[in-house]
Amino acid sequence: MEESRNFIHAFIDEDIAPGGRFEGMTIHTRFPPEPNAYLTIGNAYAINISYGIAAKYGGLYNLRMDDTNPAKEDTQYVESIIEDMHWLGWDWGDRFYYGSDYFPETYEFAVGLIKKGLAYVCALSPEEFRASAGDVGVPAVSPYRGRPADESLDLFERMKNGEFPEGKYTLRAKIDLTSGNFNMRDPVLFRIRYIEHHRQGTKWCIFPMYDFAHPIQDALEGITHSLCSDEFKDHRPFYDWVIENCDVPSKPRQIEFGRRSLTYTVVSKRYMRRLVEAGIVSGYDDPRLPTVRGLRRRGYTPASIADFCSRIGVGVTRNTVEYALLEHCLREDLNAHAPRAMAVLRPLKLTITNYPEGKTELFPVENNSELEGSGTRDISFSRSLWVERDDFELEPPKKYNRLYVGNEVRLKSAYIVKCTGFNTDADGAVTEVFAEYDPATTGGNTPDGRKVRGTIHWVNSADCIGAEVRLYDNLFTDPNPGSGDVDFLTQINPDSLEILTDCKLEASLAEAEPSDSFQFLRTGYFTADSVLSRPGALVFNRSVALKDGYKPGRAAL
Repeated sequence: MEESRNFIHAFIDEDIAPGGRFEGMTIHTRFPPEPNAYLTIGNAYAINISYGIAAKYGGLYNLRMDDTNPAKEDTQYVESIIEDMHWLGWDWGDRFYYGSDYFPETYEFAVGLIKKGLAYVCALSPEEFRASAGDVGVPAVSPYRGRPADESLDLFERMKNGEFPEGKYTLRAKIDLTSGNFNMRDPVLFRIRYIEHHRQGTKWCIFPMYDFAHPIQDALEGITHSLCSDEFKDHRPFYDWVIENCDVPSKPRQIEFGRRSLTYTVVSKRYMRRLVEAGIVSGYDDPRLPTVRGLRRRGYTPASIADFCSRIGVGVTRNTVEYALLEHCLREDLNAHAPRAMAVLRPLKLTITNYPEGKTELFPVENNSELEGSGTRDISFSRSLWVERDDFELEPPKKYNRLYVGNEVRLKSAYIVKCTGFNTDADGAVTEVFAEYDPATTGGNTPDGRKVRGTIHWVNSADCIGAEVRLYDNLFTDPNPGSGDVDFLTQINPDSLEILTDCKLEASLAEAEPSDSFQFLRTGYFTADSVLSRPGALVFNRSVALKDGYKPGRAAL
């Protein structure tokens, strides 16, 4: 099979070829998350690219917390990022860093720029800064651009020493106020912030901007290829300017790839924050959110996420990917590995009237016919069972092959039964169904050769267990929520979560541990909730339905 390649591989092959930029060097990539939020499926995609490049070329891989903005950063995010990345299967050994640990070097590089006449201290307020930024065809203005280097050096040191209030001064690069790329119009390098840093405490009161700190951190760590999504494309000229004008020990190359979005969901931190704050979801680990924590809780596996990232490919342009493809990847993984079980989500009592009272039988049922060596388990059978409410109809439609008066069905792995009647309550709702069994039809036998078209699942009322089951669906009604001028909060799917509280599960599921996944026969794949489920009070989340809505060839829209 031909090895999968993409445009990044072509760039790297060129860089390491004889005479190339990194000839004879070890390829070195990194993932630099801001510790101010939880990882999302988009982050997983980006990590998969950088980690995969390092693995493909036998290189090195760093994890670096980009903690240069203390306003929203927290240790809990650091811990969650590490845990989620390990869960996904990525390992960086001892190559774990914090961007804030480079604050002293970053400060000195800024001093070096001032001495070269390439940076100056600016006294424009934030409002004045925005007003003087210019427009397309209109250059920016900075009255402090000619400030002598000695004066800027003195002010910058005093900024560091805490002598000025927030907003009084910034340090700006001196590049080009007429540039058509606004990122090059003398961007801010440092600003004053009196705020406690989660790692540095109150040691620093000036903090570098991301665009300045990031290339320096890459260079200090010896990164060869800084791989990032395409929103940083317009920032690349400044990235290169920093590398060329600071006396850094290496010269990494930035390469951008096209972002991938998902239909029927949002991956924006800002959007997800609004969903959480509005109480539309229960938190950042809500199984309807595309955070890694939410996906884990819903029942997604590391293998399914890796498969998804591989299938959607790497390209220069952005694409929106069908959520159905992500579900398809999970369905394939769980179909191959998840044990089977019988669960009745909307129970209706079935009484086998000619089955001996007090008798119980055990029937062997396969655990997973797709998984070699998975074996069987015994399930109990008695006169009183539970079946799905929609497996019985008073007036069955055409081609309905389940229970109705006079019809026969096979009870999965047990007997053929014939429906003989039913009971209703005062409102006419069916409360119990009656049937008779054929003792000669156990184990799939039909001695007289008659054909029975329907097979339904069931559980024994004598030993089944109760559980809560949560049926999840798309969080939004629109495949591209928030597109145009529409507020995405107006597109919430009111049926994205249905909670069933009186479900009946086969007895073997009493041993289910949080995060254990199963295929509930004829229903879908379900996972024991890692937050809510506990012994004696099980809660299962529907991870994905049995029906596959993905059609090959439609991964990207």
